[in-house]
Amino acid sequence: MIIRFLQPWWLLALVPVAAVAVGYVLRQRTRRVVALRFSTTEMLRAIAPQGLGWRRHLAPVAFLACLTALATAMARPATDVRETSERATVLLAIDVSLSMAAEDVPPTRLRAAQDAAADFVGDLPAGYNVGLVTFARSANVTVPPSKDRDAMIRAIAGLTLAEATATGEAVFTSLEALRASVATAGPTLPPARIVLLSDGYRTTGRSLPEAATAAAAANVPVSTIAFGTDAGVVQIEGRMQPVAVDRRALAELAAATGGRYYEAVTAGGLSEVYADLGSSLGERTVAREVGHWYAGVGLLFGLLSATFGLLWTSRLP
Repeated sequence: MIIRFLQPWWLLALVPVAAVAVGYVLRQRTRRVVALRFSTTEMLRAIAPQGLGWRRHLAPVAFLACLTALATAMARPATDVRETSERATVLLAIDVSLSMAAEDVPPTRLRAAQDAAADFVGDLPAGYNVGLVTFARSANVTVPPSKDRDAMIRAIAGLTLAEATATGEAVFTSLEALRASVATAGPTLPPARIVLLSDGYRTTGRSLPEAATAAAAANVPVSTIAFGTDAGVVQIEGRMQPVAVDRRALAELAAATGGRYYEAVTAGGLSEVYADLGSSLGERTVAREVGHWYAGVGLLFGLLSATFGLLWTSRLP
């Protein structure tokens, strides 16, 4: 478990605590030197409390531990925990450019993507809203976010191909669909994620860096899937054209928005990607403060300090 501090500047309160600890050590050494200088060993044995010894340090040490715990608590220690949201919305953005007709992923990239996407939608928790955005020369909201799984599966089965690839526009259109689905949307959206599948390079529309900036500002992670192999080719206007995958751009988009980046070169691999995504969607990292535990420890040491002081010196530390 990793502890982080929400207000770390309060850790400066440990400086005077450390100063008190050093002062106590120096004071004990000074008293010992003075006692040895002006007394004989026999005299020290005669006047020193019998049977106390090292126990005389327990009260001040417990008191210093109390101060340390309380000073640490002021810095608001916290741990990061994963929390599941029941209001999660998933926008599935699928590339339907002509390159998706490539047969390097049998029977075609598009058909493999359709099958895997339909399974993904069917496996999502019933409480999630899910929508579909398709993009080629432009991006369109094919299915607005809702809990209607049948509408999603029908739309996925009916995908058709078109020219060009507007990857950046797919992100902008997905963000607009998310805002439209929430009547009272403010500066930030409810827990949501865009899952974008593409197999080629952007050829039109706004750039991916612009899209990444917009998604990050809305606090919507974009998880990207680079689908297909570099051996993919399609016939365009009677000529065979290679259709390589722009892995770098998709990885940068995911990294810039806090999403995940995946590569899938087979239908089975794509299914595994969707399965992994499904296990993480709708979760967010939140800080759970544990300062009360530090305060409790401080109280415990404070009580021990008082107990030791009264028990062996008849006074509070």
